[in-house]
Amino acid sequence: MAPPYSNGYGYPSSSAPPSSSSYDYGYSYRNSGDFQSICDDIYATTKTMLERSWAYTNGRGRHTAWNLAVQAGHQIRRNLTRRRLLSFPHLLVALWMLVMLWGERWIFASRVRSCDWDHWEDWPAGATPHRLIFVADPQIIDPHSYPGRPWPINPLTVVITDNYMRRSYTQLQKVLHPDTVFFLGDLFDGGREWKTAHGNFDDPEWAKDHRPAEEKKYLKEWHRKYGEDFWLQEYKRFGDIFYDSWNLGGVFPNPGQRGRKLISSLPGNHDLGFGAEVKVPARHRFSAYFGEPNRVDVIGNHTFVSVDTVSLSADTSNVRDQVDLRPIYAPAQEFLREVKATKRRAVQKEVRFWRGDLEDLTWESKVEDLDTADYSHLPTLDPGNDAPDFPTILLTHVPLYRDPGTPCGPMREHWPPAKPPKGQISPVLPDHRNAISVSGGYQYQNVLNMEDSVNLIKSIGNIIHAFSGDDHDYCEVVHSPEQENVKEITVKSLSMAMGVPTPGFQMVSLYNPIDDQGNPLPGAPKTTLQTHLCLLPTQLSTYMTYAVLGVLTLLILIARAFLVPVLNLQPFALDPAQRAPSAVLPIFKAKTEGDDGGAYDARPSSSMTSSSKFPSARVSSTRTRGQSLSNGLGPQARAVSPNTKGKGASPGKWGWGQNRGPRIEIRKDAYYDKENTWKPASSRSRSRLSVVGREIWTTSWRVAWMVLGFFAYLTYKG
Repeated sequence: MAPPYSNGYGYPSSSAPPSSSSYDYGYSYRNSGDFQSICDDIYATTKTMLERSWAYTNGRGRHTAWNLAVQAGHQIRRNLTRRRLLSFPHLLVALWMLVMLWGERWIFASRVRSCDWDHWEDWPAGATPHRLIFVADPQIIDPHSYPGRPWPINPLTVVITDNYMRRSYTQLQKVLHPDTVFFLGDLFDGGREWKTAHGNFDDPEWAKDHRPAEEKKYLKEWHRKYGEDFWLQEYKRFGDIFYDSWNLGGVFPNPGQRGRKLISSLPGNHDLGFGAEVKVPARHRFSAYFGEPNRVDVIGNHTFVSVDTVSLSADTSNVRDQVDLRPIYAPAQEFLREVKATKRRAVQKEVRFWRGDLEDLTWESKVEDLDTADYSHLPTLDPGNDAPDFPTILLTHVPLYRDPGTPCGPMREHWPPAKPPKGQISPVLPDHRNAISVSGGYQYQNVLNMEDSVNLIKSIGNIIHAFSGDDHDYCEVVHSPEQENVKEITVKSLSMAMGVPTPGFQMVSLYNPIDDQGNPLPGAPKTTLQTHLCLLPTQLSTYMTYAVLGVLTLLILIARAFLVPVLNLQPFALDPAQRAPSAVLPIFKAKTEGDDGGAYDARPSSSMTSSSKFPSARVSSTRTRGQSLSNGLGPQARAVSPNTKGKGASPGKWGWGQNRGPRIEIRKDAYYDKENTWKPASSRSRSRLSVVGREIWTTSWRVAWMVLGFFAYLTYKG
């Protein structure tokens, strides 16, 4: 109700006298600026709201909550009967659960198990190979991936793609137990876009027009909303997927191995940028959290050389004569100048370890004069160019150069190799559809320049194999003599969102037995490396399975709904809960005066004759619903015709038999009785079509929310 001096809308009436009511306090404290008055008003308003809330909770609110709880409990009790729990829709739900467990869990274990090492390794008996896995381009989805995609589609995409990689990687660890896992770059999708805590992150003036127009629209928003804190959240998210499950592969390595390693320090163009447009502050941040991008690791008696080729490519950029790009490419170039000596030292450390010697040098302690000290014979781990060298494996995010149209082989998913002409045995050259495109664009280049590729191979030396990422699909090539015929495999992406229907990872088995000097043992295999491509589930096929099963489920439920009234099947839809009967309205009306069961007082008035069709009747206030239901709801036998005047006829007002005359049912809805004879029922009796419609809706809704709820649970659990 409006206050006395109010026009009904909460504003002071022009004809009302000034008042200090809650409807005009805003004007007074704005004019007076009385802070104490504001606090008093806030306190009074809060107190009033709390009092009203408390009164509602203890009164009508508690009553309403109790009624709702009682109704919910009654509904749950009706649904927990054996007939309901073992009903046909619930059998369909059970089928759906099995299918979703297969599509969201079991298929990952099955696919990874089919790639077990014993299925494809071919080493001599008694060999103890080092087992390694390459993971390429996880490229976790973030705001850079699909800018403008609305909520909740974008968050749902993030959850689904993360779960796919988590399930794949978890099974990779549980089933395969690799000794080493290498990541080949592009750990994030928009890592280069998220500002660092320090350093200039703006695009250089000469490169501002290079960014696509679609990205320019979101650049200010990205710089405002996504900075160092967001990148750290993404780093944690990456760790949740790939680091937390590391111990599932076991704490100890396989027999004959030094230990287990996970190396994720190789950056990609989505992590730093590419070439002249690499973000140096982003590289510093990446190195601080993931490790040095240019490195040498000795694993399984092989030397792995990782090179930050996205930064190295700045030296061959077409703007290197206009802009000083040395801060970008200098670290990679310096690393390559010393890489051969670094390799030799790393090999010697490994050999010393297996001999049981100390890996590091021991230094003699003595005091010398600076002017006479001899620095020419310092101890070193580098024995020189004649020292034994392990087979070397090059790791680069961007693939090495190849001629345009160089085919990638039959295991490339985008396009199979072109069919050669009749009589030709060798592959078709060029085969552009089956090849990696030799091209580039903003912040990417599909292959390295020829100059960088040759420089890499010659600087490192003794490369027997190279592995790369970036392309997202499998590609296997043997390079030209200028690149020393190095064999290279470009590894599939592990993510389902990279444009390749079937993700995967690359398995590598290493076996290179050596003596105590680092030389291969006599009779050792000439080929020390074996590879295998492991394919993961095609998520699109899984969703197509769900779609087909969904359509079949709906058709089955519709067919069953039509059969319910035809075959007199037990309906799944519950009848609406009956309310307590009215104290005024009767449940049935007896057609004889003497057979009212106490439900009516059908005594006629004195003015009525035996032929009257409208007897006076009143409802007994003492009858209950249970009593009414117990009094002969079944079909009644028809007595003597009302026109009969024989001796056996009852003198009753209606001219019907005594006590057992037929009744007209008012409440009970039914089609037929047990004898399949019609009996009158409510005019609101459901037709067959309404039964079918209700059955379709009830069963479909039951299956839908239970199936979606189970899918949501599987998604939440990862």
